[in-house]
This record gives sequence, C-alpha cells and structure tokens, in this order.
Amino acid sequence: MRIVSLCPSLTELVFDLGRGSELVGITQYCVHPAEALARIEALGGTKNPDVTRIVDLAPDLVLLNEEENRREDAQVLARAGIACHTSLPHDAQETALMVRSIGAALGTRERAEALAADIERRAERVRAEVASARHVPFAYLIWRKPWMSVNGDTYASALLELAGGRNVFAGEALRYPEISTASLASLEPERVFLCTEPFGFLPRHADELALETGITRERFVIADGEYLSWHGSRTPAGIDYAAQLLRDARR
Repeated sequence: MRIVSLCPSLTELVFDLGRGSELVGITQYCVHPAEALARIEALGGTKNPDVTRIVDLAPDLVLLNEEENRREDAQVLARAGIACHTSLPHDAQETALMVRSIGAALGTRERAEALAADIERRAERVRAEVASARHVPFAYLIWRKPWMSVNGDTYASALLELAGGRNVFAGEALRYPEISTASLASLEPERVFLCTEPFGFLPRHADELALETGITRERFVIADGEYLSWHGSRTPAGIDYAAQLLRDARR
C-alpha cells in the first residue's frame, strides 16, 4: 500500500500501526518518528500541500484531518480518483473510533484495536477517579498576539474536562476565540495552561500574563501541546498527562 499523510499526528499513528514503511509522502510539519521520516518526501504544509505531486505519487490512501487540512485539497484529490480518509475527533472516545477506522483502512485492525482499547480503558479510569473530585476551572491558551484560547468543542478541552477540569471559555462561539487579559482575569481560572504548540509558550510568557492579569504566577503552567492536541498514538499518554495536570491543581 502507498500512503500519504497530511497531518503530523496521523503520520505518527501510521508508524505505530505498523505501516510506516509504506508512507510515500508527508508534510513538512511531520516530526515523529524523526529518524524514519528523513527518507520520506515532504509535500508542503498542512494548508498548502503539493496536490499535483500527491496525484503523481499515486497513493492508495491519503490521510487528512478536517481542521489541519483544506477541504479544497481533499476535493481535488477525490476528483483525481484518490481515496481519502478524513477525520476530526473531538474527544478520547471519538479518537478511539478514528483509530479503529484508520486501522481498518490500512489493514491493521489488531494493532488499531489494541490502541483504541487502551484509550477507552484509560479514559474510563480517569473518569472514575475524578467522579467525586472538585472541578478545576482552567483556560488553555494556544496563541499570543493576539491571545487565543479554546472552547469546549476542542480535543484539548475535552481531555482536560475528562480529567475533571472546567474550561472557563467553553461557551465561546468560536473554537479558537481571541481573548483579552481582562476577560481571562475576570473568569478567575485556577490554572492557565500555556501550550507548547502551535505557539511555543515559555516561562517568560507566563510572567507576562501574570503581570497583565493579576493572576498569581503559580497558576500558570506550561503544558505539552503534543500530549493535549495530538489525537491518535499520543492519546493514551495524553489522557494520563491531563489527569496529572489537574491532580496537581487540586493539591
């Protein structure tokens, strides 16, 4: 099988499902597993892939993400007769379903089932663990200039809510709303998670926000964006990581 992946988390998933050697194209943003990716042709970014080159590569399947990739590119590939698998899981359960679906498409049902079942087991364990725990109000920031957060219809929010968090921006209409430091302060989050991607937040940004909002510095935490936003291979560890972040907040 010849496979093209246009989403970094799906590229990693292809390897973990045992089909990495069949990848013939990836994006420039695909970084895991680094050594194995060096031999695979990069076909541009997630928003501007070289669709003509993809067609020339004649893949049996192209993996896309509804949010990372553009619908127009998927439509061009479909018109060229190329099979596309598109997904956008919003939480752990939908990720398990996506893993099973991709496993079926790649002919790796057994490995996919093992990963999907692990996701479901960990999610259920964390859900039971926090059933009687207090909810921790949080904000999850993804960008600076302008400051941007996530609403409740996002994967990162869902993982943190599974672990007993309450997203103070959950009700925003946009999935990735622009926010002000004044609104952040007024909502009084107990934790403000500053993720490492797509913007690479650093401790100095936490210092900046603490100064601008008046929120105490210890409430700001640099959070690993790969564990909290890469759905697929990293979801089991991501569930545990989110649980630990909220566990620490309750201490």
